[in-house]
Amino acid sequence: MSKPRINQKIMPYILSAPSLLLISLIIVFPILYTFYISLTNMNVYNWFTFTFVGLRNYSRALFVFDAGFITAMGTTVVWTVVNMVLQLSIAFIMASFLGVKQLRFRKVYKTILMFPWAMPGYVSILLWKTGIFNVQFGLLNQWLSRFGIEGFMWLSNNVSAFVSSVIVNLWLALPFMIMIMDGALQSIDKSYYESAQLDGANWLDQMWHITMPSIKSIIGPAVIITVFTTFKQFDVIYLLTQQAGGKTGANIHTILTYAYENAFITNNYGYSSAISILIFLFLIAFSLLTRVKLRDNSKI
Repeated sequence: MSKPRINQKIMPYILSAPSLLLISLIIVFPILYTFYISLTNMNVYNWFTFTFVGLRNYSRALFVFDAGFITAMGTTVVWTVVNMVLQLSIAFIMASFLGVKQLRFRKVYKTILMFPWAMPGYVSILLWKTGIFNVQFGLLNQWLSRFGIEGFMWLSNNVSAFVSSVIVNLWLALPFMIMIMDGALQSIDKSYYESAQLDGANWLDQMWHITMPSIKSIIGPAVIITVFTTFKQFDVIYLLTQQAGGKTGANIHTILTYAYENAFITNNYGYSSAISILIFLFLIAFSLLTRVKLRDNSKI
């Protein structure tokens, strides 16, 4: 009688063993190996003769301001906050306009708005770089020249390059947020607004007491996904501020481009691995905090 019970306990592990092994090889092992490298001074010159340095790479990243990690982290936080605030604000405004019943061809507009999201990001970024922000042939400078204004090097300094990168990222990310926001607004029962109007509530009261609480549970997961995606954004800033002969003049580094430069430009694999582990821990902590926050909100 005991043998079938043993089989029932072991069988789930046997059936899931191939999947667990695959997950271990693809996810767990690279993380552990990256942590192992982060404790060494491995670089391209001592590939097989590296030595252990303990937590020196982490100390350099966190406590040496000139190392660039703190600056890159601050830029990443600003980048994430600016993009999220603009995405939510613009998406809400556009979704509200698209929800107006008197608006003709609403479905056509919604379809057109999906084009930037459907296009490959690499292609869109290079189109913006060469077709819009190019110093000689870019559309922006062509417009400025018609008004007698001298062309501007949009990607030549940190401020203008950061603003340009935000614009391109909005172009790529807004369709997703507009789609989510439009679905959230459409899900609200219109009778709530009718009752509020009968009670004398103005537009701001309806927005604060009906719209925001109703869409919070729908927008919340989309915001978390977008925060993760924006925080880990690499291609927009890197492709806009890099060119075949080197940098365009701007020196913008988010945490991902900073880790990439240390790994593949300066070939400091140990330090780059430490940065990667710090990013991993930061995202895990953020994920746990947001999970607890969403769980608490669901209980209210």
